[in-house]
Amino acid sequence: MKMEPYIRQSAFFKGLSSEHYRELASIVGVEHLKKRDYLFHEGEHGSKMFLLMNGNIQLHKNTEDGREVVIRIVKAGGVFAEAILFEQERYPVSARAMVSSDVLFFPRERIHRLLDQEDFRNGFVAMLIARQRYLTERIQELTTRDVEERFFNFLQSQYGSKPSFYIPLSKKDVAAAIGTTPESLSRLIFRLSEEKVLEWQGHEIRMWSKKRGKG
Repeated sequence: MKMEPYIRQSAFFKGLSSEHYRELASIVGVEHLKKRDYLFHEGEHGSKMFLLMNGNIQLHKNTEDGREVVIRIVKAGGVFAEAILFEQERYPVSARAMVSSDVLFFPRERIHRLLDQEDFRNGFVAMLIARQRYLTERIQELTTRDVEERFFNFLQSQYGSKPSFYIPLSKKDVAAAIGTTPESLSRLIFRLSEEKVLEWQGHEIRMWSKKRGKG
């Protein structure tokens, strides 16, 4: 299996040279996860960064009272655990497959060798800054937007604007992804169905109107 196309298609690595794509492809490995398998747990010693080839990965933290707080749902092409390269030696979150998934992993020590090259290092740092901006916006979204806004923004970011689409995640997983309870999401879905906004049957969502999140 050729790894370079997956790296080229990831927005995280956009702008690197062809040579750097080849160098990255030469250092990666592949890991397959079944649904609900953990890739790593919060607090574990870490030595790899990851790129999702296919599937969905949930990144979450556990609170002191045992609740899971979802930080991000990674979709194909997404890179995660990049903080392990510089900031810390233990994973700050847990990563669990929401569906059957395949990931590429980049060993930290091999990445560090590439970072000795100035042009590679400059591009990589710019990507990390963009990632930090995303996480800041994510925290703001979870603390300032209501459940309905977060729900529509989640659908938009994961599946785009389509009249219908297949959603492989359970309602429980979607609730976790938008920072609410399954019960609250069920009430929201029931109301939106009554209002003829959408219909959610099995793994298919059909949109009956153009309603979306507010920003």
